Amino acid sequence: MTMTEETDKTMTRRQARAKTTGKHVKPDPKVEPNEVVPAEKKGSALARIPVIKKFVYTGPPEGGSDGAGFAFEWEPWTEEGTRRRAKSGKAKRGGYAPHLRGAPSTTKQARVLTSTLVAQPTGHRGVPNGRDVMSRTVISHDPFQAYDEGDISSPIVIVLGSVGAGKSSFTKTVGVLRPLALRNRRSVVFDRKDQSGEGEYSMVCRRYGSEPIKFALDGTGSIVNILDPTITDAGGAKEQLRLLKAVASIAGHGQPLDDWEEKAIRAAFAATMQKFEGVRTPTLADMVLFLGDRTPLSTVADDLSDDAVERLHQAGLSMRWRFDGLLEEYSGLFDGDTSKSVDLSTKLTVFDISQLPSEGPALPVVQGITNQWLAGRLRKDRGWYTNVINEEAWSVLVGPNAAVEKEKVKLSRGLGVSFWYIFHKPGDIPADSPGMAVIQEAQSVYAYRMERPQDAQFCRSTFGFDPDAVTLLENLNDGHHLFKRGRSPEAHVEHVRTEFEKTVTNTDEAMVHGGRS
Repeated sequence: MTMTEETDKTMTRRQARAKTTGKHVKPDPKVEPNEVVPAEKKGSALARIPVIKKFVYTGPPEGGSDGAGFAFEWEPWTEEGTRRRAKSGKAKRGGYAPHLRGAPSTTKQARVLTSTLVAQPTGHRGVPNGRDVMSRTVISHDPFQAYDEGDISSPIVIVLGSVGAGKSSFTKTVGVLRPLALRNRRSVVFDRKDQSGEGEYSMVCRRYGSEPIKFALDGTGSIVNILDPTITDAGGAKEQLRLLKAVASIAGHGQPLDDWEEKAIRAAFAATMQKFEGVRTPTLADMVLFLGDRTPLSTVADDLSDDAVERLHQAGLSMRWRFDGLLEEYSGLFDGDTSKSVDLSTKLTVFDISQLPSEGPALPVVQGITNQWLAGRLRKDRGWYTNVINEEAWSVLVGPNAAVEKEKVKLSRGLGVSFWYIFHKPGDIPADSPGMAVIQEAQSVYAYRMERPQDAQFCRSTFGFDPDAVTLLENLNDGHHLFKRGRSPEAHVEHVRTEFEKTVTNTDEAMVHGGRS
């Protein structure tokens, strides 16, 4: 008689039935508690059937390996449950305590065990953004789709992080290329980064059959007219005056205008528009002639003293010299009608401002004018959803242009516009800047690696990032970012591109091909 038959013979019927069904039976004192008993020794009928017995688990082979070099994992479902604590005295003495203590963990680490937390953080609708690092699922988000579904309350998008972390590649892919594949979508880009003598979006623009609108100081680029009637369409003469005052402040090294200077500009603007009404579109050079002229001042000087009129005259002359200097130093940018090439007739419009100097008023003035012109054009051309990409957005979020930008974003919902602002070093933005109000309104935030601790803290205080995210932001790999949508928790995302997208979004062409023949 075999050992198995001997064991089965001594069992009661209840014990034998419990053994077959897998229910708890009183442990055999002859068997060690942690000993794994093979299925053949337990009397399993399946283990004695040819072919089938190959698939029956009979415990690890000698040495604890599966034959391929991998140690067997402990299978908790094969173990017997703990005995009930029937004797309180023994329980107090630790008689029922487990032999092994569990490894310490935190709530943050243990949430991976909850399937609801490791599921896809976003829905499937929208534009694919990348892959969630925890759940390995696709992150899909589009500001227009999310706004329509009530997931966010603002279509403003912020992309921030250190240079070289992957912001530009992400923006080109998710903010430009992928949305353009959708119906009634278009993108407008203010391209600031120089790449081989032109903006980095030039290749992408030509892929869609259009040329970038280039601005240059040598007279070979496009012209934007501050008094273009398209700007008036954005909000009437009030918006045009706001832009003129911003340009005057920028030309004066950021110094705000006083009441006398503002009044002089308003008088000159009114006289200019009245003279050329029904004749042609006036330009900045036409308006300059009325600054400091005593003729238009007569319309506002009826109840002013001679000293007040003289002071207003002096303020007008000061503004004339300021605008004269702008036209002389940056001729070819502002001294004529808006170029016909400045249009939104294609799905992708690129304003190439990469050749303008970073220092001086040229760059912020062109950005301010073209942004305001764009708002007017969007008001006339309805029925589209437009992503407006502001690369190196520092110049429109800080300084005189910030007030214009703050007013412009108020039109975003009514015009179907999502303004994207890409920048680094957010901790340097003044807390009282109008641009800060624009940033705080954003409901779609993509945060790449932050090399400065104050920038990572900025994300926590401004956008409500989790405290644990501060350390993670300082150590993110290239191409990885933390994505926060509305009030939802941030997700760790890896940006993934196709081979085609890698070709047209390459931002290192000069470094990769430099020196090659």
